[in-house]
Amino acid sequence: MGRSGLTVSRLALGTMTWGRDTDADAAAAQLEAFVEAGGTLLDTANVYGDGDAESIIGTLVPDVVPRSDVLLATTTVGAGGGRGRLLAALDQSLARLGTDHVDLWQVHGFDPAVPWEETCGALVTAVQSGRARYIGVSGFSGWQLATVATWLRAKEHPLVAVEHEYSLVERQAEESVLPAAALHGLGLLGWAPLGRGVLTGKYRHGTPADSRGASPHFARYVGRHRTAAAGRVVEAVATAAEGLGTSPLAVACAWARDRPGVSAVVVGARDAAQLLGVLAAQDLSLPAEIVSALADVSDPAGEPAAP
Repeated sequence: MGRSGLTVSRLALGTMTWGRDTDADAAAAQLEAFVEAGGTLLDTANVYGDGDAESIIGTLVPDVVPRSDVLLATTTVGAGGGRGRLLAALDQSLARLGTDHVDLWQVHGFDPAVPWEETCGALVTAVQSGRARYIGVSGFSGWQLATVATWLRAKEHPLVAVEHEYSLVERQAEESVLPAAALHGLGLLGWAPLGRGVLTGKYRHGTPADSRGASPHFARYVGRHRTAAAGRVVEAVATAAEGLGTSPLAVACAWARDRPGVSAVVVGARDAAQLLGVLAAQDLSLPAEIVSALADVSDPAGEPAAP
């Protein structure tokens, strides 16, 4: 992960649907398939399923897979930037996860109402107290990331990760977050590499009844990328996949995974069968000309983008 000593699998298993659209049995099947395929990084957050995702993980690790086989990463969302609330939220996450530490703890959102040094202090305390092995942030802009990273490095507790949405239909991270991360030695943990499912092509001709786009919880989440511009990218991905004899899912995931500065991409699945489709494509390496062509067609500025 970046220039740190934290080694992670290139694909991380996301758990946003766990406890809501994915029950404990389906989650167990996903986790087993993920670990059997060599995956190590399990990504969650305190707000997923109102905490139920973390609770499910707490029932699966170590009963379904050994604790030593997975790296637990959780993100604290909605607690603000205050030391007390952040550390209390982390303790609640640890209780639900049934562990005394997480391998990566990330704080979501820069809180302008709280001195950023206080937020940094909470991150330092988490490491010093043994609650977290490594620390990161989520949802920060480039200047916010650089400010916090500079302070923490001076305190010898550097950030190692920044979590941000990143895909062929969402490349905002390239504007300032990825450059700041590169400067400070952080790795990007890119979520929604499949464009919230849009890049798989499943919505090209409508909304499947069993898709997230049809879910009352996630229809708005998916709808953000169901635009005319995204549609052109989807068609390009489908054309590339046909030429390579693989799936659009595999092409979209490989493109985001292999971008400079990306340490891992977070993939979520409705069930184990869907996850197996992602895992089966994890060894795909895209030809340079396809990487470049996809970068061009998805360039938000409408100008050629470097591969």
